[in-house]
Amino acid sequence: MKKAFITGANKGIGFETARQLLQKGYYVYLGSRSFENGQKALERLKSEGLTNAEVIPIDVTDEDSVKNARLEVGKKSEILDVLINNAGISGGMPQTALKASIDQFKAAYEVNVYGVVRVTQAFMDLLQNSHEPRIVNVSSSQGSLTLHTDPNYKYYTFKGAVYLSSKAALNMYTINLAYELRDTNFKVNAVSPGFTKTDFNNNRGIGTVEDAAKRIVKFAVIDQDGPTGKFFCEETNPETGEIPW
Repeated sequence: MKKAFITGANKGIGFETARQLLQKGYYVYLGSRSFENGQKALERLKSEGLTNAEVIPIDVTDEDSVKNARLEVGKKSEILDVLINNAGISGGMPQTALKASIDQFKAAYEVNVYGVVRVTQAFMDLLQNSHEPRIVNVSSSQGSLTLHTDPNYKYYTFKGAVYLSSKAALNMYTINLAYELRDTNFKVNAVSPGFTKTDFNNNRGIGTVEDAAKRIVKFAVIDQDGPTGKFFCEETNPETGEIPW
């Protein structure tokens, strides 16, 4: 049975991603900053007959918490097949380049960028023990420099200096990570789930968590012929999914 670890898995897109991987026969470690909230999510899954899951407390902004999460997973398995870096924050308001505070930038980068680096590096040894390791960094089409300089892009006016720049930085990390692992069996991709209706955006999104999670799961389970080092958003490009950095 393949094993997956998902950060921010207690609600929203992360929770639905866990559900869909469980339905595909994966064993899922639910990463949750709050153990209590993680347990509530676990009980929901169990009530649906999805029992191959457990909660792993993790705060991606805390080095010790990340190390402890790695140790806990390592006690249960020497192999991790899938890592989904899903935890993220918006950075609050205002998001303008002239008014957003340095503290806002720091908080967003701690989760959206540094958190991904911490978790990826901490779990790399377990991933390297897998025959087909997969890393999905949950990004956003909002982090595309190309799209955000195109006035025809449908979200062109949805600017946000804090959140958008953190996702752009995450994208560059993804490019570098995929490059460093290019001669291995790793597949590393950035996936935007689309503008999804969750409490992350005060339910202003237009997509469902089911569709959003399906887009993430697609790249978590790809075979060896699948892509690596790419950026995907099926909302923006329904034909091939790939979008420009």
